[in-house]
Amino acid sequence: MKKTFIGGILMFTGALISLAILITAALYVPQITAWRGSKLWYAIFGAEQFGNEAAQSLSLGFPFVLGVILFVLGLVVLILEYFKKE
Repeated sequence: MKKTFIGGILMFTGALISLAILITAALYVPQITAWRGSKLWYAIFGAEQFGNEAAQSLSLGFPFVLGVILFVLGLVVLILEYFKKE
């Protein structure tokens, strides 16, 4: 029961972080004038700067990846607890 609670908290925290960043980036996308690749992923991760070009990225790649890792880790804990035989 304790591991199930921990897995649920990890999964909820990861989902909250990732979804907050996705929503923030989606709201910021219309303001971007220059990008490379997908506008949404550019808003989250950004790209290398070329000369004096202004940075139009949110640069939230590390927290986004951390949120995804927490979500997956929590999901793995919950799946392992579900199939554990007592």
